[in-house]
Amino acid sequence: MATEVIAGHEITVDDEGFMTDPSEWSEVLAEALAKEINIDELTEDHWKVIRFLRADHAETGETATIRRVSIQTGVTTKQLYQLFPKKPAKKMAYIAGLPKPTGCV
Repeated sequence: MATEVIAGHEITVDDEGFMTDPSEWSEVLAEALAKEINIDELTEDHWKVIRFLRADHAETGETATIRRVSIQTGVTTKQLYQLFPKKPAKKMAYIAGLPKPTGCV
C-alpha cells in the first residue's frame, strides 16, 4: 500500500487514493480531502452525511450506498448530488476516509 501526506498527516491509501485505514482519519483531514476534490467548504449537511458514513462503516464494515445514506440521514439523493457533485458515493467515501464503495467503477 502507498502512503500520502495530506494536511501534514501521513495516510495509507489504495491505488485510487482511498484511505485503507479509517482510524487515520480526522475532521481536519476530511477538510483537506474535500479540497483535493474541489469541495471548498464542508457544510452541516456534508458533516451529517460524513458522520453517518463513518458510524455505519464502523457498525457494518461496509461503505453505505447513496440510497441508504439518503434514507438514514434525510438528505435527499438530489441534495447528495449537489453536496458531492457528479459521483456522490465515491466522493462521500473519499472525504469520510472509507474504502471506495463496491458499486463504483
